[in-house]
Amino acid sequence: MYINVHSQYSLRYGTMSIPKLVDEAMARGITQMALTDINNSTGIMEFMRECDEKGLKPIGGLEFRKDKRLLYIGIAQNREGMKELNDFLTEHNLEKKPLPDASPDFKHAFVVYPYGYQGELKDNEYLGIRFDQLNQLFNKDISAIRGKLLALQPVFVLDRIEYRLHEYLRGIDLNAVLTMVKPEDKCTPTDLFLAPGQLEAKFARYAFILDNTRNLMNRCVMDYPKGRINLNRKTFTGNKKNDKELLEKLAMSGMEYRYGKTNKEALKKVKHELKVIYELDFCAYFLITWDIIRYSSSQGYYHVGRGSGANSIVAYCLKITDVDPIELNLYFERFLNAQRTSPPDFDIDYSWDEREDVQDYIFKRYGSQHTALLGTMSTFKDRSIIREIGKVMGLPKSEIDGFTDQTRAALNRNNETFKKITAIYERMANMPNQRSIHAGGVLISEDPITYYTALDLPPKGMATVQWDMYEAEKIGFDKYDILSQRGIGHIKMAVKLVEENQQRKIDIHQVKSFMKDPVVNAQLKTGNTIGCFYIESPAMRQLIRKLDCDNYLILVAASSIIRPGVASSGMMGAYIKYHHAPETVNYLHPVMEEQLKETYGVMVYQEDVIKICIHFAGMDGTDADILRRGMSGKYRSKKEFDRLVERFFEEAKKLGRPDEVVAEVWRQVSSFAGYSFSKAHSASFAVESYQSLFLKTYYPREFMVAVLNNYGGFYNRALYVHELQKAGANIHLPCVNNSDSIVNISGVDVYLGFIGVHGLNDTFIVRIPEERRENGIYQSLEDLIKRTGIGLEQAIILIRVGALRFTGKSKKELLWGVHLLMGNKVKPEKDIELFCMEAKNYSLPELVNTRLENAYHELEILGFSLSMSMFDLLETEYRGEICAGDLINHVGQLVRMVGLYVCEKKVHTKTNKKMWFGTFLDVESNFFDTVHFPNSTPAYPFRGAGCYLLEGKVVQEFGFASIEVLKFAKLPILGNPVME
Repeated sequence: MYINVHSQYSLRYGTMSIPKLVDEAMARGITQMALTDINNSTGIMEFMRECDEKGLKPIGGLEFRKDKRLLYIGIAQNREGMKELNDFLTEHNLEKKPLPDASPDFKHAFVVYPYGYQGELKDNEYLGIRFDQLNQLFNKDISAIRGKLLALQPVFVLDRIEYRLHEYLRGIDLNAVLTMVKPEDKCTPTDLFLAPGQLEAKFARYAFILDNTRNLMNRCVMDYPKGRINLNRKTFTGNKKNDKELLEKLAMSGMEYRYGKTNKEALKKVKHELKVIYELDFCAYFLITWDIIRYSSSQGYYHVGRGSGANSIVAYCLKITDVDPIELNLYFERFLNAQRTSPPDFDIDYSWDEREDVQDYIFKRYGSQHTALLGTMSTFKDRSIIREIGKVMGLPKSEIDGFTDQTRAALNRNNETFKKITAIYERMANMPNQRSIHAGGVLISEDPITYYTALDLPPKGMATVQWDMYEAEKIGFDKYDILSQRGIGHIKMAVKLVEENQQRKIDIHQVKSFMKDPVVNAQLKTGNTIGCFYIESPAMRQLIRKLDCDNYLILVAASSIIRPGVASSGMMGAYIKYHHAPETVNYLHPVMEEQLKETYGVMVYQEDVIKICIHFAGMDGTDADILRRGMSGKYRSKKEFDRLVERFFEEAKKLGRPDEVVAEVWRQVSSFAGYSFSKAHSASFAVESYQSLFLKTYYPREFMVAVLNNYGGFYNRALYVHELQKAGANIHLPCVNNSDSIVNISGVDVYLGFIGVHGLNDTFIVRIPEERRENGIYQSLEDLIKRTGIGLEQAIILIRVGALRFTGKSKKELLWGVHLLMGNKVKPEKDIELFCMEAKNYSLPELVNTRLENAYHELEILGFSLSMSMFDLLETEYRGEICAGDLINHVGQLVRMVGLYVCEKKVHTKTNKKMWFGTFLDVESNFFDTVHFPNSTPAYPFRGAGCYLLEGKVVQEFGFASIEVLKFAKLPILGNPVME
């Protein structure tokens, strides 16, 4: 009799999860009910699965609300009815138009209006009356609506305690304290499952209303196929036989391109993979991915194919990936096997400014009704919700700040208010909070996708499903990951700049030649990799140095062992040690040597987990892959995961493996949880790293300009400008007659762009260079003002950054001039002049700007100074006892150094104390790294950008020297002369 049940997916309103809803209904003897969440159908498919499993009849629906007001409830008669409801909501979401007060004509869905609705009811429309409204029927002639009345007992909460939780959710949603949440903003305390027989008792005088309700529900059948079926687009060509023939043709042609005509090993692998792909009906998935690549390549876009798909030689031959699985001995079963029910992810990366066009192509090519972006569901797990709960309780900000301060955890533990907040937080912790958009997942459906979900329109502007990747997989959808990253933008622009600036064309896809280039590999070995994708961070540069990394295969391993899971388990240290002394490896078991000799007995890749589960523990491929997926966070059933853990130990014991060896092998396996990379993934990263490194080695100026124009990477803009200077560029401050919106390069001369000028309006960032290109260079300050319409404040910014130095006048003279020209006008007059009048010249005393003044202007407006280095700005002339290049000669000694702050990383020790890793530049522009242990470091030692005096002991690990800092302090700089 429950036609208006809500789950937690009625966000910040309902309190029960889908499984809990079903369990509670079963406990009360309820045999059928309708899930009608507010303005979404997120939970419908999950609801049907749960009901089917428990033997309860599910009915799908939606509750439509506008401005917190219930309009009507839609109840699907069947699958077509659910699509009608989803289509209706989707139309209004995508077109951003409000829901109408009256329902449209549904052919396969019922509509229930709240009692009191005055409109004329159609055949499929009803009135829902609550038990506390029955008194309104007393002594009233209801013959006209007798057959239209239904029992309306909404369900939002479980009990009185959850009703209080509901009030907190409403307060958070409305950003209001509890006392300000109005009755119409929340449900009533009786909006819950009633005790068995209680609902019937309340409607006893109007039993016909219960009969009406029961009859309506009996007419509803959610006729969806049970279990997971493949809901993806079934064919690419429209015919499965044609798909098979096309895929084989493309694969064979690609094999010849990649390996030549006579490579028997490649042919054998291609044929084996094609057989598995055919048998598992994945031809369309491969061909659609190939089609996406074909389109993007036709547009001149560059992509990187990575993820588990790079294990496939067919993907390599189709140019989906650039990783050679034969060269790397990649584990195909990690990618696809006969037991796997879903295809692997093809992660396709594009430049950040090209991905949207690729997504637009997919929507147009495969149809808006069949294509959507994947959603995500964020929860209240973030502890920031403690702050939200405190606000709802009306607590002052200072008290809330105290509750969120981790250093006061011990004091808060006994605070009664904090206990209450914690209790509320724990109930909210895993509840869904808001729908969002997946990083890049796209779904392509055989049937219209609204059979399974209504669609949202996030800020991205593309239709998005209302559930996440886990739900998509359970329903039967497989995603295409169309991702973006700035590293590809660096490469793409650098290639273009080299062609324009040096008239040299580069085939950036000739990666194998880059990998064999001794000059490129020598650069890699030194760790001179700033700006290069994935290998520029301090930790990665250190690892490269420690490994003496000078080839692709070592870099592939480095790309994986840098991950936190490997590093925290101690396996990274073991790998480095054995890399330098492979003869000292003591393998835990002969199987470990057989399977992991390439990585010295250390598990480095996800594939290693599968290998060990199969060959050491005797598990089959299906369970091994499920276990691997569970440890990478892609399998959500903890019960199933725990069962497989037990099986690992049981099967290993059956094979006679010693208990202590099994325990240690499992420790290594389990340390990968959530962090390990697949080897194919690491190999894909290393390919892109080599492309960046090639450009940095041979064309460092163009490469660093590209890095700056694609908004950098790991470091701040100032460091990339510094790297550009080291590469021999003559860097010029922004100039209205030479700069563009972005950084430009001509020969060795580089002009900074207007985008980096803090405070300059977007309009003038574009207009100044456009006007110059159309009508010639600017002749004077007055000419700039007249032609661009720039206002006083914006003109002052340009003057102070030096962008009008072409006039030959000092900044102070120009500032006088701009005020004389414009007075107090923020914007110039736009009256058309009949005659061009020369500006009056005034005689001024000599006004000169000092280097120090200029440096302060640049620090303020650009964030860094070209006029003076930070070392030149120091009050002291002391530059330290030694420089970075000499550190290795002072191991074990106490040294003092002066370093320019680059970055820091905070970590927590096993005892939860804070420590830091720092990176600095010495006066010779070389990097050095520091370690700051808790016992010798203040609570927060770093004070942001600037130079520091450091004292500490030089230590070294595998030939890499760093400083264990005992004490350090930020050094004062010369005062701003303008402020004195």
